[in-house]
Amino acid sequence: MTRRKEFDREQALDAARDVFWAQGYEPTSIEDLVRAMGIGRQSLYDTFGDKHALYLEALRRYTTNSVAELIALLRREGSPKETLALVLLAEAALPPEARAMGCMGVNSICEFGQGDSEVASVRAANGVLVERALTELLTEGVACGDLRADLDVRAAASSIQCTLGGLKVSSKAGAPPALLRQIASFTLDSLQAR
Repeated sequence: MTRRKEFDREQALDAARDVFWAQGYEPTSIEDLVRAMGIGRQSLYDTFGDKHALYLEALRRYTTNSVAELIALLRREGSPKETLALVLLAEAALPPEARAMGCMGVNSICEFGQGDSEVASVRAANGVLVERALTELLTEGVACGDLRADLDVRAAASSIQCTLGGLKVSSKAGAPPALLRQIASFTLDSLQAR
């Protein structure tokens, strides 16, 4: 007779995500994970596979949730210019402990680069969704006169994605909120109609 699992899989996955998010993939040991998840080593392997498979599932969970939140914000009611300001200024508005954690997706880029095709695939799929939502918002902004009429919306969407990633890295590195706001304002100014 097989023994029933005595833990909540979703809670355990969230705990693993938090460890990977705080420490990164390489420095995180299986012992760190089983301690945080409150499960035995064999339960981890039986339920999630190895450390890499667990990391991928945790990263997918993190990026799916964070991208869904970002897209909901990009598609909110209101002027495109106000929406872009909210998105770009969000990092500076976070409490210090959240800024210090950074973004697990951006952290994975810094740790893996393109060296792990499965990790890169998770990021790429979500990047396409964000770029599409940004392009829609920017197109609307140009049409309503909020943004420059000559704006190349595809290039602007890519630039904003890079800026958002840079803000997250800068924030994690300790950049003060005033500097993050200055970077966000510079980007906004470059997009606006004169």
